[in-house]
Amino acid sequence: MQFKWKYEPPTPEHQKAANELAEKINMNPILASLLIRRGITTESAAKRFFRPQLSDLINPFLMKDMDIAVDRLNDAMGRKERILVYGDYDVDGCTAVALVYKFLQQFYSNIDYYIPDRYDEGYGISQKGLEYAKATGVKLIIILDCGIKAIDEIAQAKELGIDFIICDHHVPDEQLPDAVAVLNPKRPDDTYPFKDLCGCGVGFKLMQAFAKNNGIPFARLIPLLDFCAVSIAADLVQITDENRILAFHGLKQLNQNPSLGLKAIIDICGLNGREISMSDIIFKIGPRINASGRVENGKASVDLLIDKDYTSALEKAIHINEYNEQRKDIDKQMTDEANHIVEKLESQRHQSAIVLYDENWKKGVIGIVASRLTEIYFRPTVVLTRNGNLATGSARSVAGFDVYAAIKNCRDLLLNFGGHTYAAGLTLKWDDIKTFRERFQKYVDEHITSEQREAMLDIDAIIDFRDITKKMHNDLKKFAPFGPSNPKPLFATLGVYDFGTSKVVGRSQEHIKLELVDTKSNNVMNGIAFGQSGAARYIKSKRAFDIAYTIEDNTFKHGNIQLHIEDIRPEEEE
Repeated sequence: MQFKWKYEPPTPEHQKAANELAEKINMNPILASLLIRRGITTESAAKRFFRPQLSDLINPFLMKDMDIAVDRLNDAMGRKERILVYGDYDVDGCTAVALVYKFLQQFYSNIDYYIPDRYDEGYGISQKGLEYAKATGVKLIIILDCGIKAIDEIAQAKELGIDFIICDHHVPDEQLPDAVAVLNPKRPDDTYPFKDLCGCGVGFKLMQAFAKNNGIPFARLIPLLDFCAVSIAADLVQITDENRILAFHGLKQLNQNPSLGLKAIIDICGLNGREISMSDIIFKIGPRINASGRVENGKASVDLLIDKDYTSALEKAIHINEYNEQRKDIDKQMTDEANHIVEKLESQRHQSAIVLYDENWKKGVIGIVASRLTEIYFRPTVVLTRNGNLATGSARSVAGFDVYAAIKNCRDLLLNFGGHTYAAGLTLKWDDIKTFRERFQKYVDEHITSEQREAMLDIDAIIDFRDITKKMHNDLKKFAPFGPSNPKPLFATLGVYDFGTSKVVGRSQEHIKLELVDTKSNNVMNGIAFGQSGAARYIKSKRAFDIAYTIEDNTFKHGNIQLHIEDIRPEEEE
């Protein structure tokens, strides 16, 4: 992929402010400049950023309907009604169900949980789920990470004598379901100060409110924060404000004393004994939780997450890991097929969006395939498969483009849809796919910018190797947890050379292990460039080149610094 580098040098005023802040907080001015770019301009704001406090969590009763939700939950417990905790089959939904179920189970026994089958029931509230609730005597359903558009289903449940508390974070329609309480910070009539909670985050706020109302110490909630960290990372929500506090303390819990289910996943994916980061959740923990819902049934993930016995949890984790291996095989096969179709379709090649469909593709992995195609072709992508006479699909977007708005624009063709800016799901008639593709692509053509269609690297600072010290690296770690709105800082160094020992590595000789020297300091730095072996010949030619990179720990040489190189660019391309 050819990246375009974007860099805005600091203005004299910005640099002056960075120097002053750096002196106050004893930090390199380069890093102080990064804080200012993030809107952190004072010493007190920097302290809050580096040391997020649970005491700064927002009062949960500021969320609309929270008081009603807690009253209904208290009534259910007081009347000994059966409660069902119901959630989506993805990471956010499964962790949300595990968090709410585990917390309430400490105080109340007449409680159950339910995850719909992706293939048999589909997304959200299903007929089978309602039948299960009715048959088991459920009077109250707490639904997590879905339900915000389930108007007909919740009306039907009301006729069956079943109440709903909705905990969702997806964009609502103009009409809300007739639930007892609808907890969703994205409600247009909700003044809750932070809008970007994930589904598990909304579930946590309900439990925080329940605890506050019943005099339960907040400390009883802390062991469940690892679920919040996992959901925040996997759902790619903004790592700012309340999410930053939950992610920071959730990672602390995950590293120090994780729930037994998460501990089993950590052990089977080789993360034990090392500091777990948000990236580890995204690439290792999250996919394994997702795998059971993608290949079989997501309930297996919740069974694992709430397990109280490590031996039992490990058996479940091994089973889920097998699902993940199956998922990877299916994912690769479908991505290869989709790439082949894109290459063959000249009309798609020049469009600003991709819409692909195949009746044999597996429903559980089309979201992953959409993500892969977005990464490869850098265009908003919709991937659809067949379910009877219907098409169900997943959409993914590129930075800055609202794919949910593009899908909503085609709502007259859709039977169902939901999601947020960068990811969405949809259902339509199979015969309407071609019309949908034309409409969707037309909307993208009219609204996407040329910059959004390019693979961009946002460079935070141009530095020399002499700027990279152990103190700088240790201070840089304090910026974590990283994610949307707080990305890992990306640096560039210009005019570097091979020190003479760089070499191609990897099973297929696809990576480059580098030893580099820059012209200004003569400092030598180690680096790894994954999937960039095509640049090896230029590097070995002894000509100068520029690199864009993040600064990491070298996991093989403890205490050493390594550059994770995102892009290599010949110097003359400046």
